[in-house]
Order: sequence, then structure tokens, then C-alpha cells
Amino acid sequence: MSWFDVGAQGSLAQDKPLAADLDGQAVLVVRCGEELHAVDDLCTHDGEPLEGAEVESCQIICPRHGARFCLRTGEALTPPAYEPLRTYAVRIENGRILVERPD
Repeated sequence: MSWFDVGAQGSLAQDKPLAADLDGQAVLVVRCGEELHAVDDLCTHDGEPLEGAEVESCQIICPRHGARFCLRTGEALTPPAYEPLRTYAVRIENGRILVERPD
């Protein structure tokens, strides 16, 4: 497993996704309250990036068709998405956001 530094802790605003690249894997990191979550930056409904997605109640909402995903589990909560998003472990170390990508 590899940990990737994706930015300073202060660069992550509440409910505003931070785009990151884990050695070719696009992910979004989101702060929900005190928790940090990371998910694939790819809607499982249409295979397009979630760029521009809104976050509400620890759910990320696809900007094209409105599919909602749980940031904690990746679960698809509403159609038209039925497959979950992949989730990643996130931690803060020395003021930096680190996301784990399985090898």
C-alpha cells in the first residue's frame, strides 16, 4: 500500500471536493465535519468525472444526472447509479492530507 500526499490540511474546505491524483488514479477528498473521505473521481453511472459535484449531508452528488453516493462507504444511494464508488483511507500527518492507494 502506498500513501500519497495530496495537499495541505488547510487546503480542504468543508463540503468542497479536492481533486487529487494517486499515480494516475483520480480521486476526490472531501471533509464532512471532522471526518475526511476519499472516493474515485468517476461516476459509476456514466463513467465521467465528478468534477463540479456538490456535497450535502456527507453525500457527493453527480453534477450531470444527480446520482448520490455516500462518502463514508461509497454506496450508490439514488438512481441512475447502482454501483458504489471506490473509497480510500485518508489521514492527516504533519498538517498534510495523505490518501492510501492499495498496490
